[in-house]
This record gives sequence, C-alpha cells and structure tokens, in this order.
Amino acid sequence: ARRQDTDVAAPRSKSICDFSSERMDVCAMQGDVRMHGKSATVYVVSASDDSYRPENGTVKIRPYPRKSEEGTMRTIREVTIRWSGLDAPRCTVTHNVPAVVFSTGAYLSNFFHAMTDGIIPLFNTVREYDGHVQLVVTDYNHKWVDKFKDILAALSKYPVINFDADDKVRCFPSVQVGTEGHKEMGIIPALSRKGYTMTDFRNFLRSVYSLKREWSTPVNRTTGDRPRLLMILRRNSRAFANEAEAVAAATEVGFDVVSAEPQVVSDMARFAEVVNSCDVMVGVHGAGLTNLVFLPRNATLVQVVPWGDMSWGSNAAFGAPSADMGLGYVQYETTPEETTLKYKYPRDHAVFTDVASINRQGYGMTWGLFLNGQNITLDIDRYRGVLQKIYHDSIMGDPSFNSGPVVEAPPSSASSGETPGDVLDGNRDLQNE
Repeated sequence: ARRQDTDVAAPRSKSICDFSSERMDVCAMQGDVRMHGKSATVYVVSASDDSYRPENGTVKIRPYPRKSEEGTMRTIREVTIRWSGLDAPRCTVTHNVPAVVFSTGAYLSNFFHAMTDGIIPLFNTVREYDGHVQLVVTDYNHKWVDKFKDILAALSKYPVINFDADDKVRCFPSVQVGTEGHKEMGIIPALSRKGYTMTDFRNFLRSVYSLKREWSTPVNRTTGDRPRLLMILRRNSRAFANEAEAVAAATEVGFDVVSAEPQVVSDMARFAEVVNSCDVMVGVHGAGLTNLVFLPRNATLVQVVPWGDMSWGSNAAFGAPSADMGLGYVQYETTPEETTLKYKYPRDHAVFTDVASINRQGYGMTWGLFLNGQNITLDIDRYRGVLQKIYHDSIMGDPSFNSGPVVEAPPSSASSGETPGDVLDGNRDLQNE
C-alpha cells in the first residue's frame, strides 16, 4: 500500500451482489472502491451505467456465513456498502491488491465453527489470489487471528487489517464483503468459483503445517507395525467414564493408542502432526472432532454420539463431511446403558422415554442435559467389536473378517422436520469446548 493525498482515478466499477444463498450474502465490487473501517463503510465510486446498483444506492451486509440464524447474525457488525460519487472520502492509502472483508465474531472461538464458518469459506474465497489479497477483519478477535496465523499467512502475503479500529480511507481495485460458505465443514465444487474441493482444502492444510502423510495405508504385519488410534478425550462433559478400559480394548485389538487431552489439543500446529500420524480417530461428538481435517486420506473417524437424539445433527456436523474428505466414518450410538444419565434419572423418565419432549423445551434444556450433563461409559465388548471391524476391514485390508453390524444408521432429516442449520445450532458447544 502507498499513502497519498489525492484521489485515485475512478474507472467504471463492476459490482455483483448475491443474496440468494441461505448461508451468506456477498457483494463484490471492482473499480474505484474505498473503505473506512471505523465507520464500517465501503464506498463504490461508479459510473451511471454500472452493472449493479441498488435502488437506494446502499446495501448492508453482515459478513458471516450463517445468514439463516437471526440471533447469530445480530451479533455481527454490519458493513454498509454505498454507491456514491462526489461524497466519497478521499483516499489516504492505496492498495494494488483486492480486499476481502469477513468477521471473526459469533462462534469462531469454537474450533468447529472456526473451520466451518471461518477458515473453509475464507479458503474458498481467497485461495485463487495466491496470496495477493488483503484480509480485512471485522468483529476483530485477536486470539482467533493469532491461533490461525499460519493459515492466514498462507492465504495472504499482507498483515491482517483490523477493520473496526482502522481510521484510514483505504482504496482498492476490488473489494468483496462476505466469504463464500456452502455447508457444514464443506465446499460444494459446483458453487465454488474455482471448483475447489475439500481435498484441495486438506492439501492446503498439509502444506501449511508440513504434514507428512497424505494417505493412511495398511500396516506391515511382518514388521510388527501397529496402526495408530487417536482418542480425543474430554474432561468437563461427554467424557469417557471408563477411559482406561477403552484404551486397553483398543490396544488389545492391535492399535497403538494415542490419548489426546484438552491441553494437548489446544496447540493446533503441534496437534495437527499428531492427528496426521494416526489411522483412526475416536471421540464423542464435540468441537474436538474438527481435527479430522488433519487426518490422512483413507483414515477412519469414529464419532460417539451422546444419548439425546443427536444422531442426525452429529452426522451432519462430522459424518457427512468425512466422505468429502476421503475418510471412512463410523457412528457409534450411545445406548441408555452407556450414559451416566441413568444414575440421575429412573428409566421411565422422559429423558429415556420421550427425548423429543425434552428437546422441545429449548436449547438450554438440551445443553444442560444431553450435552453438558452426561458422560459415557462405553460398552467395552461392543466398542471392541467396532474397532475389530475397522482394524480388519480397513487397516489390515482383510474383508473376510466379519464381526457383524455394529453401527446404527442415523435418522434422515425428514423424520425430524428440522433443517441442518437448526440441528447444528442446537448442538453448539461454544466456549465450553
């Protein structure tokens, strides 16, 4: 960027706004585009024959890809885009690369949302610029920017601009307000301008963190090698009450077990290497499973779904995205005998007999009971059977081994009448993850 006291030339701008998506609003402007962060305003200096110009000359966008969730969106700072001529402020800094404005507000402190609402849409939007793009952040979250600094540096060659605190009038050849998010933990190639896929995204992450393994391959029996199984451990809720027995069962099956406690998971760069070294990852539904983005292709995710009718939401968050990432997926449904809720409530209580009535009382009740209020005591024989099937079918490449069906299929979305956004909104863990 260079400072100057005079305006830049004002070529005819080209502007395109898209409000058709259920997840996001996006406006992209080319030409003479000026930005003043403190007032959250983008000025488009355009000719009268501009290809797009709203009737009142103004558009307001909250640049966070959960448009259908009104409560969420109210927490996001609104950016005003004005198509203006003579009243546009004079440039104080001129940039020669495009800018993209996005938010690090709402739920981005939660790792699942950091990926699905933040990093993945940002990658899909700016990767095509090969680093020659200026990232501009509103609802600026210093901790988030610091945590993902390696990814941000790989996407942009320039320091991130704090939009909220910026009092300069910055001029760009083009500005996009909003990032292009398509679905939970995923990219739809047909909707991506450059046809990006989740394989492209995962290859990008491997490059950022110098991860060695692209594929999980069968182990060599003759050398005594053991496939590695990573257990994501929780402590405050949804923990494995019989953790030691679960680890012993996995070891008995033939896995080299790696236990990951919360303090280990928090160091993302280091933990990415640990995840990438493993062939199977096991964990209870929660933000920690988002680390599946670092697994090598052909690895397997085992998601333990807590009691409380969370099958579909859990599958939408991590099951369905696994296929896009080239991963195997097993969904382990917790039974009434495996939840510690059985010690708090009699078996004829609605917690067991009418779960839907509990969930209809609102997210606070669902959170308190089914997300924050239970731990899981795995049925070790059942759990061992699941791991044996994975070990022989996937790790050892021995399809002749047959342990029988051990995993229930998640219910279809049609049975609940809810949209994926509704379910995921209700299954959010936020700051407690």
